[in-house]
Amino acid sequence: MDAIASRRSALAGHLRRLGRDAGYRYERGEMLCDGWRCLREAADSPVEITAVLVSAGAGEDALGTLPRPGVPVYRAAEDVFSYISPLKTAQDVLFSCALPRAREVDVSARNLVLDGVQDPGNVGTAIRSAAAFGVDSVILTGPCADPYSPKTARAAMGAVFRENVARTDYGGLRRLVGLGLALYGAAADGAEDIRALDLSRASAAVGSEGAGLAEETLSLCRGRAAIRMEPGTESLNAAVAASIIMWEMYKGAG
Repeated sequence: MDAIASRRSALAGHLRRLGRDAGYRYERGEMLCDGWRCLREAADSPVEITAVLVSAGAGEDALGTLPRPGVPVYRAAEDVFSYISPLKTAQDVLFSCALPRAREVDVSARNLVLDGVQDPGNVGTAIRSAAAFGVDSVILTGPCADPYSPKTARAAMGAVFRENVARTDYGGLRRLVGLGLALYGAAADGAEDIRALDLSRASAAVGSEGAGLAEETLSLCRGRAAIRMEPGTESLNAAVAASIIMWEMYKGAG
C-alpha cells in the first residue's frame, strides 16, 4: 500500500478535482465516492474501480473490505485525506471509479423522470428508491444535480452502480415520449389521485419541491396526478414524493 504524504501529489490533485468539478468528472470519465459500503457495492458491480484511498486512521479490520486484486490502494495522512475529501464527515475511505455507462431507456417499462431537482441528496435518494422498486431508468432533465457527485453517490448508497441513469434535455424527453413513453406528471393541482392510476407500465415525472415540473415537461404528460395529503400540507420533499410514486408503480406491477 503506497502512501500519499503531500497535498501536492498528482493523485491528490486528481481525486480532489473529481470530488468538486463536474466538468472534470465527465472529461476524465471518473467519479469520486466515499464509504466502505459504497466501495463494496462498487466492487460487486461491473464498474471499474481505479484507485482506493484509505485514511491513516482507518483500522486494520476495515482493510478487509478492499476490492478485488489489481486496484491500486493508497494510504493518506489525515490532513491530506481531509484535503482531498469534499465531504465534511467523510468516512475512512475514498475511491475513484469509472462513470457507469447509461443504456437506452426502455420506454415500455416503468421509469422516473426528475425535472430540475437540484439537491444531490434528493437525486441520490430517488435513485436508491428506483433501484429498490424495480424502476428501469431514472431520467434527469432540466437543471438536476449531477448524479455522479460525491453527495449524490452517498445518498444513493451504491444504487448509482445498479440503476440506469440517463441525462437528457427537453427535446430528448420529447423524443422518448414519441417512442412510447407513457408519462404522468406529479403535480399538487393534479386532477387524478395517483393511487387510482394504473402505473404498472407507465413513467412518472417529479419536479423540485419549490418549482415543480417545468411547462415543457408538463406538456408531454398524459395527465397530472396528485399524492393526496391531509389538509394544510403544501408539498412533499421531492425524493419522498418520487419514492411514494415508485411504490405505487411497483405495487401495481406486482
